[in-house]
Amino acid sequence: MGFKEASSATIFCLLLLFCLTCRCLASELVATQAATLKVDASPQSARKIPDTLFGIFFEEINHAGAGGIWAELVSNRGFEAGGPHTPSNIDPWSIIGDDSSVFVATDRTSCFSRNIVALRMEVLCDDCPTGGVGIYNPGFWGMNIEDGKAYNLVMYVKSAETTDLTVSLTSSDGLQNMASASITVSGTSNWTKVEQQFIAKGTNRTSRLQITTSKKGVVWFDQVSLMPEDTYKGHGFRTELISMLLDLKPRFLRFPGGCFVEGDWLRNAFRWRESIGPWEERPGHFGDVWHYWTDDGLGYYEFLQLAEDLGAAPIWVFNNGVSHNDEVDTAAIAPFVKDVLDSLEFARGSADSTWGSVRAAMGHPEPFPVKYVAIGNEDCGKKFYRGNYLKFYNAIRQAYPDIQMISNCDGSSRPLDHPADLYDFHVYTDSKTLFNMKSTFDRTSRSGPKAFVSEYAVWRSDAGRGSLLASLAEAAFLTGLEKNSDIVQMASYAPLFVNNNDQTWNPDAIVFNSWQHYGTPSYWMQTLFRESSGAMIHPITISSSYSGSLAASAITWQDSENSFLRVKVINFGSDAVNLTITTSGLEASVNALGSTATVLTSGNVMDENSFSNPTKVAPVKSDLSNAAEQMQVTLAPHSFSSFDLALAQSKLVAEM
Repeated sequence: MGFKEASSATIFCLLLLFCLTCRCLASELVATQAATLKVDASPQSARKIPDTLFGIFFEEINHAGAGGIWAELVSNRGFEAGGPHTPSNIDPWSIIGDDSSVFVATDRTSCFSRNIVALRMEVLCDDCPTGGVGIYNPGFWGMNIEDGKAYNLVMYVKSAETTDLTVSLTSSDGLQNMASASITVSGTSNWTKVEQQFIAKGTNRTSRLQITTSKKGVVWFDQVSLMPEDTYKGHGFRTELISMLLDLKPRFLRFPGGCFVEGDWLRNAFRWRESIGPWEERPGHFGDVWHYWTDDGLGYYEFLQLAEDLGAAPIWVFNNGVSHNDEVDTAAIAPFVKDVLDSLEFARGSADSTWGSVRAAMGHPEPFPVKYVAIGNEDCGKKFYRGNYLKFYNAIRQAYPDIQMISNCDGSSRPLDHPADLYDFHVYTDSKTLFNMKSTFDRTSRSGPKAFVSEYAVWRSDAGRGSLLASLAEAAFLTGLEKNSDIVQMASYAPLFVNNNDQTWNPDAIVFNSWQHYGTPSYWMQTLFRESSGAMIHPITISSSYSGSLAASAITWQDSENSFLRVKVINFGSDAVNLTITTSGLEASVNALGSTATVLTSGNVMDENSFSNPTKVAPVKSDLSNAAEQMQVTLAPHSFSSFDLALAQSKLVAEM
């Protein structure tokens, strides 16, 4: 090739590169949209958001309670999970030794009349192996035992002859011993309560509790419990998981379900009476919807206590005589109605009332402020629901006129055909649909009962195990609830928790195992709405050809010292947006000092968090130095941005 040919080729290549560069630059310019967001912050246009708008919903699902927030380390502590017929399965208990040295079986010799099953262990060996033979319990996929921490053992034992037992906290193979104690059981025909505290010397995340002996003979065991000394306020809850809830600042706690309330069959529905009183006497039950046993250590009383600890209003969801597969005819519903009235007396009655005295004996003489009840869960279409509902409604209204009652029937698009203070609204759908549902309540009648959006989430294909995309759609939906909070009283995400070892339902807000936890993007999204309850909502308008991919809301809120105008904007699209925010009607000027921007986004819209990277998708906060009544910001593609504009007047108020 000659010089001229080479020069011509070089020029051609440069021109081609220039054209491609221009095309790329043009593409980048097209990928940046422009929009204007106007906020009318004048007091006359503002409206107060209900104090109760955002809260949490707890259901016993995914081992959220048993093996979750409830800190009990022993699974099947009373040997009841195999059922009342003996011999029965004792899973996850297992033997140390073999069937020639130790024989175990359940029998009906318990000293507790409400849970009669106990475990009989017969030691067969005269010359037992070193370390002895016995039984062990691995807890819920391994017990988390940590160096220096205290663990409290309670168990009931009996033996006809004096026997020495060794109780230990060991690794899953028994080779690492974190704590051990020798316990002598006096020969007697009576059951003995044994209490022992262990201080761990070493850490093991998958430990087990083991009980061994080398003496030939028979020993019975029942109600074997191991609890960490350090629980939230000493009330039995895992501190680190409760801390996650406190960070949401929930205004209400809906419990205990969900389908857990109904059961596949009524015989397996949650029964509040069987979940109160001394833990040793609670029979427990099989949650047949989510397919696992719970000893009901986390019972009705504990849920009420948790609501109080969180500073949240309790919302008691009770069974109305309907399960997934069977129903009680309205003509025979009276005993169920009385049962619910008794549950309300337990919560609200004086310490000298029949059921209030039971509560007081459990350590809470003051009543719990139950002001909301949900009559059933997702039962509106069932044959006897409306008839049963009215029986409950009328009886509760007469006994407790102030209690707000929640119907399972959706009143968002047409009036209810029965009285109610609120109605349930549940939605699980894909991200695009939920994003577009931000205007769902725009056309709802303002004259009927209020809406309780008690279960919402992006679900299935584009949700993963908690994706950024899901959280953005949910955030957009919540801005619509804020805007319509004159008719929407409360809202909560679902499900709240998932044990990583029991992923029955995905996604969930908080993922955990025996020692780790993290919030999904949906959890972090909710933290940006925690100041909305009780705040003032302001009208907004968005002007842009790209507005179909944007959602926003504006509120003013106060902390202990300052006031803020918060503008939340969700960019659901794949283009960046140059957004101009203009504010009118403010009674105080914007102060850049103290103003911040918080952004939830990531490199891929399907990004998730994990134990190895728990904050891969989490809010990032920075100073907003250009904060003003008119300012320009850039919204990243697929992002949720929250701008808190500090109001100068708040400092003056603090100084006065």
